[in-house]
Amino acid sequence: MPNDFNQQVIEEFRANKGRVGGYFEGARLLLLTTTGARTGRPHTTPVGYLPDTDDRVLIIASAAGAPRHPAWFHNLVAHPRVTVESGAFTYEAEAVVLDGEERDRAFARAVEADPGWAAYQEKTDRVIPVIALRSLAQGGPGTINASSMGEALKVVHDAFRRELALIRAEVSEAAGKGDAGGRRSAGDPGAVGSTEGKQGTLGAQLRVNCLTFCAGLHNHHTGEGLAMFPFLEDRHPELAPVLARLRDEHERIAELVEDLRRVIGDENADPDTARREVERLTTELEAHLAYEEEQLIPVLDAAAA
Repeated sequence: MPNDFNQQVIEEFRANKGRVGGYFEGARLLLLTTTGARTGRPHTTPVGYLPDTDDRVLIIASAAGAPRHPAWFHNLVAHPRVTVESGAFTYEAEAVVLDGEERDRAFARAVEADPGWAAYQEKTDRVIPVIALRSLAQGGPGTINASSMGEALKVVHDAFRRELALIRAEVSEAAGKGDAGGRRSAGDPGAVGSTEGKQGTLGAQLRVNCLTFCAGLHNHHTGEGLAMFPFLEDRHPELAPVLARLRDEHERIAELVEDLRRVIGDENADPDTARREVERLTTELEAHLAYEEEQLIPVLDAAAA
């Protein structure tokens, strides 16, 4: 059973589709459900994560620098198939413990983004494990945690909003234009990370964060164009002007995403330029998401009634 603190975080996370306040506000957090190595029973733990690729994220078994690995690490070594809740989605994943140079590169990225990870490593003689969680979901990112099509659209949009807000803070910090706002390193519940980062450069993990966000947004808009929009056109011809506008906005946002990708993909990218590109994308995307929700959520929910 989770301890009282973890259980409170789990309940808040699920109730608010991934949003939590207090100690972990502003952290990238997921719920990891493992199978007990000895008991065979499911155990759910809130853990921090790092974006990595389209189909996997990284977690770090720091246990805040304790001398022993956390229990959830032993569980996933014994039973690598796990369940991941991201807030918007729930999916099955395969846990792979990274080793050698791959582990070292991933941990270095984490330290570059938040030196708190290095402080944990300095506190213990064990090599802190880095684990990749590779999604096993077929044909999409997993099951959307929503009870209607309209709610599903809002849940996915809010996940993009949260991630973009984190990226904006990180890019602003790198550019020396603002404070990251007290981010927490949630590698394990109770872990506090430093907000001191490299100033004036775009770190490797920040570039991964941006590029992963861009890929996810592209996939979402592609899916809407191939599935949801034709579905609505067929049943609601009166939505033709709305859908035409949304398609135009998709094209405009795709151009902004490509501009950001070009900047972020340059290892010598100027953080101020990156910040401007993120702000341009944010302005367009927030307006687009709000308009789409206003126009489509009532129609989607009415269809399910």
